[in-house]
Amino acid sequence: MKRRLVIGSRGSKLALAQATTIKDHLIALNPEITIDIEVIKTTGDVKTDPLSVIGGKGVFTKELEQALLDGRIDVAVHSLKDLPTVVPEKLCLSAICKRENAHDAIVTRIDSFTDNISIRSLPEAAVIGTSSPRRAAQLKYYRPDILIRDLRGNIDTRLRKLDEGKYDALILAAAGLHRLHMANRISAIISTEEMLPAVSQGAIGIETRESDNFAKEITVTADHLSTRLACTAERALLRGLGGGCQLPIAAYAVVANDQITIDGLVAHPNGNALIRERMTGPSSQPEELGAELAAALLERGAGKLLSEHRP
Repeated sequence: MKRRLVIGSRGSKLALAQATTIKDHLIALNPEITIDIEVIKTTGDVKTDPLSVIGGKGVFTKELEQALLDGRIDVAVHSLKDLPTVVPEKLCLSAICKRENAHDAIVTRIDSFTDNISIRSLPEAAVIGTSSPRRAAQLKYYRPDILIRDLRGNIDTRLRKLDEGKYDALILAAAGLHRLHMANRISAIISTEEMLPAVSQGAIGIETRESDNFAKEITVTADHLSTRLACTAERALLRGLGGGCQLPIAAYAVVANDQITIDGLVAHPNGNALIRERMTGPSSQPEELGAELAAALLERGAGKLLSEHRP
């Protein structure tokens, strides 16, 4: 009789695409097991209010974690950027999968054929759709003339609103568009010099029960070491700043030659100030490096900027 695993996932197209990718990977390596996907509705899926109103921390993950703790599912597949930096007791992050493109992307209307698009080249007073305080703060810092309009919904809904003329452009994660085979909608990839991405953007996290050795052994095969090291450093920075996905905090780490180089950024919500730092350290100490960079940002006044946005 085949062993069975149940993967829990949100019900969006992107979440299901990510869960299916993990399912296919695990079955390819373990053809003797059966894997099913169960859709779990999260607070962020049910409520349509802006995330800043709902409360950003865990709104897309806590119901999945509860399903794990209750034994209804064996594995939870998350966009790692949505997962709080402190994993609940009795659960563990058994794998962090190879990162997709971590950058943000500019998406313009389907009838737009402008070349060489960048944040700096967007039209004056352009209306940009994003629900991310991190993106909004960086946009306002570099382009105070730009008008930010809140944007919720799945990617199809967002693109439809764009093509209907409600926005001049959207800022979306390149990874999501790639995973949904919609990379043709990307007008430009935003360099990390113009916009730092969210902590762990582009990475998938796999969570299991700490006591479930079978699930841990099966899923650890999806772990990607350099992605884990980079994301561990980024998540340590976020933890050190006491932040979540609804604060204007950004980070991006790169692993090369046994070293991690991490850029971190904190912005004032209205974009009138921005603090950015970079550090390099041994790849064997990602937690320490992220915490050290957080301390350096706080020393330069990041805490005051963040206090403007905390509830």
